[in-house]
Amino acid sequence: MTKYSLHDRLQLWATGDKYAIEPVGTGELPLTIDRHTGEITLEPLNKDWLQSATVMTIYGIMGILKLSTSDFLVLITDRKSKGKLLGKDIYQATDYKVLPIASGASVSQILGHPIEKQLLGLIHSHLFSATFIFSYEWDVTRRMQAQLIAANDDAAKAPWQAADLRFFWNYHLSRRLMQQASVDLGRFILPVIYGTCEINYTEINGQRFQFVLMSRRSRFRAGTRYFTRGIDADGHVGNYNETEQIVVTENNSKTAFVQTRGSIPLFWAEVNNLAYIPDMQVMERPDAISALRLHLEEQVSLYGSQSLVNLVNSKGHEQQVKEGYEKNVALASVPSVQYHHFDFHKECRHMRWDRISILLDRLAPELEEKGFFHVTLAGGVQKWQMGVVRTNCMDNLDRTNVVQSSIAKWSLSKQLQELGILSEGETVEQHEQFMSLFRHVWADHADAISTAYSGTGALKTDFTRTGKRTRLGALQDFRNSAVRYIKNNYFDGPRQDAFDLFTGTWVPRGPSSAYALFFDPRPLHTRAMPYVMSFAIFMIFAGLTLPRTSGMALQEASAGNTDENNNADYSLTYYFLFWISVVTATFAYIRAHGVEYVSWPRLKRLDDVIYYTGPGYRSRKAPKPPSYMEAAKSAAARGRLTSARPYHLEEIEMGTSKRTE
Repeated sequence: MTKYSLHDRLQLWATGDKYAIEPVGTGELPLTIDRHTGEITLEPLNKDWLQSATVMTIYGIMGILKLSTSDFLVLITDRKSKGKLLGKDIYQATDYKVLPIASGASVSQILGHPIEKQLLGLIHSHLFSATFIFSYEWDVTRRMQAQLIAANDDAAKAPWQAADLRFFWNYHLSRRLMQQASVDLGRFILPVIYGTCEINYTEINGQRFQFVLMSRRSRFRAGTRYFTRGIDADGHVGNYNETEQIVVTENNSKTAFVQTRGSIPLFWAEVNNLAYIPDMQVMERPDAISALRLHLEEQVSLYGSQSLVNLVNSKGHEQQVKEGYEKNVALASVPSVQYHHFDFHKECRHMRWDRISILLDRLAPELEEKGFFHVTLAGGVQKWQMGVVRTNCMDNLDRTNVVQSSIAKWSLSKQLQELGILSEGETVEQHEQFMSLFRHVWADHADAISTAYSGTGALKTDFTRTGKRTRLGALQDFRNSAVRYIKNNYFDGPRQDAFDLFTGTWVPRGPSSAYALFFDPRPLHTRAMPYVMSFAIFMIFAGLTLPRTSGMALQEASAGNTDENNNADYSLTYYFLFWISVVTATFAYIRAHGVEYVSWPRLKRLDDVIYYTGPGYRSRKAPKPPSYMEAAKSAAARGRLTSARPYHLEEIEMGTSKRTE
């Protein structure tokens, strides 16, 4: 660990001129932000100034985020305890405040600014939908073994300087504080991870121990299920997570076992088009091998030898990514990397999930060789973990969760044997009470990772929770799959925008840069089709309630005249044919132009992926880029944003509103 812990409770004093963030009970100088100049200093509180200030207790500073017209201070205002790890408190953030740094009359204008309101909405949705874990005394960004390896180097560092930058989720927000060379703000900068932390006390054979499961999500190539597939040129992959399983005994001996997961490290995508199964696209880019090599070499340097476990189908929709992965791994030829393919759906079909043991038997020699980390109370290292298993399926969620929990169970028996809690040859599966806890912890872990990426809990968690596949679990999977389809097609665009804004993947460069949040470049008839179809469906249902007989005929019938010549029954055949034709035509149009109706991210567009026509594979022909896209690109190149009138944007942006630095 580093030389000092962080401030665990702070008092925010706010006036129109300054924010002062004072450590409680330490007597140290508060961090002060001048709301006129943005200058950050450490200076004593002025008693006269305090009389006009509003006061708030806060539990950490997430950082300072630059939006279109002003900077905003992001604060943690509430927390809940997740327990103690080696005597260090671990917390989850539960409430936040996002405060404008700009002062005076401009505050109301900033908060009412339409683009700023949209961006703030994205930030709030990200904060309150994510699970943020932090500690004032323990480095939550790094696994236990990495902390011990760097212990001597870390002694002179602030916590943020020692953090693993991959998992330092609020790194982008914290940069402004890090860059203050004139003052040491080390105790104010709080590294936060987006992940999970479950700490449980349990016992086996009368011996109590702590069972901990932590996951850390990478901030690189972060995002949602269909918008962050594959790899980028820097070797970062989508949905990359590190999972650490820790056991701590009552005498503070501890073991830790780490696994990783991440998207298949190819340039590939599944392009949404409203179909249940999106278009598969594998892009054969010239830098594909170098990107894969960067990724694997980084993994080897961080963790040691790699066992790559690929769980995708060998036939059908997933075949191309499976074959592309195998080809590129062979071409990259990175030392200390072993590749394994296990067709999960084929091997475990008909709910025969016990057949995962086939994969475990294949991996057993490599798992034995990699081992786990074991350190005694006195700090003596008994074992190092010499490598990890990197698992993937298509989403790195459902099949990956099942396999990772099975590998973790195998390792946990070894860990507990090493600690003397289990005897040689004894396994955790022989202790049903503990296995119930183990399954639920891993199932909750699976749900959390899945919710962050896909918007729903994981599939197949009935196996993780109970040890067997059930029909009730299959029904729950059907429900989650339907919800995933709806969210991933119609709602994930703003979620991806929020990821890009929070992690710094997209940075505002003035108000006009975020105009895409308002601008829908599709032609009017394309935008109108869903409304026309909805109206046609309404008219069909309305037709079911229309009378079939004229008002005159009804009057004659009530008077007792039943002469057939007086009956004027109306046929609604043509009425229904017309509206059914409208529904059919609009549905066919929407189906044929499905890409146009997906909720795509707007801040960092994916046009180069959606309309890719280069070498590679695509399950369907790539859609032709619409004509308005070229107009949008050329307008952007000229410094405008496809507005017919050059002053229109300024009207939307309230004319005089300028960015406050």
